[in-house]
Amino acid sequence: MRNLFVKNYMAFAMLILVSFTFAGGVFMAQVSRYSVQEKKEQLGTTVSYIDTIVDNNLTLVQSPDYSAFMQTYLDQQAAVSGCIILLTDADGNINILSMPQENENLESEMQGAVSSSLVKTITETGSYFGTGNINGLFSENYFIAGSRCTNADGSTSALVIAATPSESTTGLMNDIMRSYLFIVCITLTLTLIISWFLSDMLTRPLKGLVSAAKKFGRGEFDVRVSENNNCDEIDELAVSFNNMATSLRQQEELSRGFVANVSHELKTPMTSIRGFVDGMLDGTIPPEKHNQYLKIISEEVGRLSRLVIRMLDAAKIQAGELIITPAPFDLTEMAARVLISFENQINDKHLEMDVELEDNLIVNGDSDHIYRVIYNLVDNAVKFVNDGGTLTIRAETEGTMSLFLIRNTGSVIPPEDLPHVFDRFYKVDRSRSRDRTGAGLGLYIVKSIVNLHGGDISVRSSAEGTEFAFTMPLVPKQDGHDRTKKTE
Repeated sequence: MRNLFVKNYMAFAMLILVSFTFAGGVFMAQVSRYSVQEKKEQLGTTVSYIDTIVDNNLTLVQSPDYSAFMQTYLDQQAAVSGCIILLTDADGNINILSMPQENENLESEMQGAVSSSLVKTITETGSYFGTGNINGLFSENYFIAGSRCTNADGSTSALVIAATPSESTTGLMNDIMRSYLFIVCITLTLTLIISWFLSDMLTRPLKGLVSAAKKFGRGEFDVRVSENNNCDEIDELAVSFNNMATSLRQQEELSRGFVANVSHELKTPMTSIRGFVDGMLDGTIPPEKHNQYLKIISEEVGRLSRLVIRMLDAAKIQAGELIITPAPFDLTEMAARVLISFENQINDKHLEMDVELEDNLIVNGDSDHIYRVIYNLVDNAVKFVNDGGTLTIRAETEGTMSLFLIRNTGSVIPPEDLPHVFDRFYKVDRSRSRDRTGAGLGLYIVKSIVNLHGGDISVRSSAEGTEFAFTMPLVPKQDGHDRTKKTE
């Protein structure tokens, strides 16, 4: 029952059987009622007509020709109506028996009298309709209609009884039942075929998805499934599946690039540190130069430490475990401190600075994390700005949010790379070949920190320069605070 075809077919079959059974039952009940009513009307008409003839000829009862006349007349009526007709006396004894030619073989069996209960019923009510065998006169049940003939004083002179086999109705019902079963079998067979085609149409693309998923599990991320399956829901699933495959392939490529970058970033400083330490130990580096190389070793250790911290932060962000402790602080003062720390690099590149920081820009956030955000953005801008280029920095109010913007001239991020610059492990190596350090985690961490603070970050890049901007929630303005002053 776990197979889609079996479930589909069983559902359709149950629906068909229930529908046909209900419809067939109602139809057969209607046919049966109509058939019985038809027999009742037929027998009633026959009996009523004969009753009238008998009543009109009561004066001939004593005539020798009466029996011959009635026999002939009743034989004609039996032949026309197809009914067995009995004319009895008031006590139910059969005087005349007429039947269609096809029932003549029953004449020898029908001897005796009509049951007293039937005689009593006809005598008391004047008419009767029902089923029975008339006190064993018939070997099977018949539809029976009866009527009494009365004398001038109202007493019963004779009984007229007409009967027809009930098997005609039973045969009709059996024919209907056989037709019903035949139709059900044909319908179930067609349903079986249709269910097979429907199930195949549904399962074929699903089997393709299963096969592709197994290949994905083996690391084959280039496999794609058909997106034209003549079913909107499955097509939508296929599109989502292919998008997922593309994303998995990108993640796999990024992960491989990350491993390669991290391996390189760890190996290079560790090789330098080991070489310098070995050189000092074996005397290759003279003692008077130890301090110089110890400073280099310290810088390489700091570089390793920063890389490890970024990897740990990325892991915490991914696990949702990065904790921030918001508190009010001055974003302008923090931006100024970060710029001062880059004074040497700015002078070395002979940069033209365009700085406009709104005074007393109090925001609500984790100052340590936001310091890393600003530091990272300034570090990237200084790193990629062209020598003698322009570095533009803005910090200002924007509604209930603060806006920090940094723009640098120089290299341009290609449009196809812009949507991915904040992705984990992503590096724009083609356009920013000077980025020899880092593992593609810096901007991912920056975006995550900004989002955790309820802000947003964006990037734009054109021939005029590359611009990063992020927002932070402001502390509600209090009396006495004036944010209109500018620092340049």
